[in-house]
Amino acid sequence: MVLVIVVAVLALCAGLAANRFLRPRLMPDDDTGMAVKDLVGPLLTLTVLLLAFVLVTASGSYGKAEVASRGEARALDQLTEIAEYASAEERERVQADAVCYARAVRTQEWPAMADGSGAAAPSVWSTDVRRSFRGLEGKPVFGMLIAADNKRSDEREERLTQATASIPSAIFWFLLATLAITVVALAVCLPRRNNRGQLVVLTVITALLTVTLCIIRDVDRPFDGIIKVKPTAIAEVERQANRDFLVHHQPADLPCDDKGNRRAT
Repeated sequence: MVLVIVVAVLALCAGLAANRFLRPRLMPDDDTGMAVKDLVGPLLTLTVLLLAFVLVTASGSYGKAEVASRGEARALDQLTEIAEYASAEERERVQADAVCYARAVRTQEWPAMADGSGAAAPSVWSTDVRRSFRGLEGKPVFGMLIAADNKRSDEREERLTQATASIPSAIFWFLLATLAITVVALAVCLPRRNNRGQLVVLTVITALLTVTLCIIRDVDRPFDGIIKVKPTAIAEVERQANRDFLVHHQPADLPCDDKGNRRAT
């Protein structure tokens, strides 16, 4: 970083020195040269390219968050389906823990991810699920349950990773400053009279750049804002797991409440 700054400063100083001492010898007419409007074009191009690059990065993070959320839900659903091949006692425990895990993710961890953090409640039930596997060691269903639970754990970790902003704050503020400088430079180049058309175009350009930056800010936080990943998939798995559990049991038999917290015993 220091090297980049030093080279840029030296280039600027060399350019100013050449303009001061070398240009009068090469171009006697000192009034000719690039006007301000000639310099605004590259600035606008740079701003658009930066916004496009960062938008692609933020969109990639949003897509990964959505894929991880759906993958976690599928793995949890597979876990409950595999539990059907276990004994009645083990099946009951796995399905109950799956319901409680889904509730904890939906009601506690999802809101917490809006701030880039997680919740402790889902880990309680994932640990309880793994403990229930001990009685199945040596049976064919044991390996399938372990594989499904590992998949669920990996997808949850990826979901929590994508909950944090992928674009550093310094880059966002740099983009905001670049946008402001570009708009001001464009406004300086507008004619003072008969400029209604130019004002409309400037307003449209400003609006488009602003909306693009707002979209970047929004999708960079996949679980917060207007464009956010909703817990639709995990809620559906919770509904299905709860339905399967209630075939042989009562709602009071679940070890958790509606928020996914363990009931007092």
